[in-house]
Amino acid sequence: MRNLDTAMIKLEGVAKTFVMHLRAATLPVVREVSFEVHAGECVVLDGPSGSGKSSILKMIFGNYRVDAGRILVSDGRAWVDVARAPPREILRMRRSVLGYVSQFLRTIPRVGALDVVAASARDCGLEAQTAHTRAAELLARLAIPERLWQLPPATFSGGEQQRVNIARGFVAMHPVLLLDEPTAALDRNNRAVVVDCIRQRKRSGAALVGIFHDEDVKGQVADRTIDVSRFRA
Repeated sequence: MRNLDTAMIKLEGVAKTFVMHLRAATLPVVREVSFEVHAGECVVLDGPSGSGKSSILKMIFGNYRVDAGRILVSDGRAWVDVARAPPREILRMRRSVLGYVSQFLRTIPRVGALDVVAASARDCGLEAQTAHTRAAELLARLAIPERLWQLPPATFSGGEQQRVNIARGFVAMHPVLLLDEPTAALDRNNRAVVVDCIRQRKRSGAALVGIFHDEDVKGQVADRTIDVSRFRA
């Protein structure tokens, strides 16, 4: 049994319903979502498409509000209920506590890839030179050619953009990291790099929640698997 003092994330009775205003209808997604994630472990959300996996990640990140329940995330000093926190508090948590790696890259136009990745590390408290060094190391590990580092990621291929997004998520040492299909469409070598990054983050004491459709990757990184079908509304 895990020591409850190591919990970094606690979901307690969380429910979510989408309101379809144009059709005056509601679409229940999940209800009574309750689980904890501890320091040094990766919890994988499993279940069929449409069962609410990505919605749960987005609620933890504060993108979606909840209809009921609490989502508590530790900032090292206190618990913050991201389900109820004001936008300013959510932004603070994203800078220093909550990291997120999605399948899609959204960046400021005309900012080079190296600066995009380094900015994430600076937001988390690293000084500029260290942030750029770490960003360069990750871009190299993920096989982004150095000749591209000063170019905007919007000019890259889809696979290259995904790898920049992965670098941006892992370069900052967020104590909580959410992973939404980070290895989708990656080749074997880059999948192995992501698996190694996840293992390193676990060793550093981070708490990770992820969605992985690649069974091999899932088997390598998951400490626990939660079938979210049991939360279906």
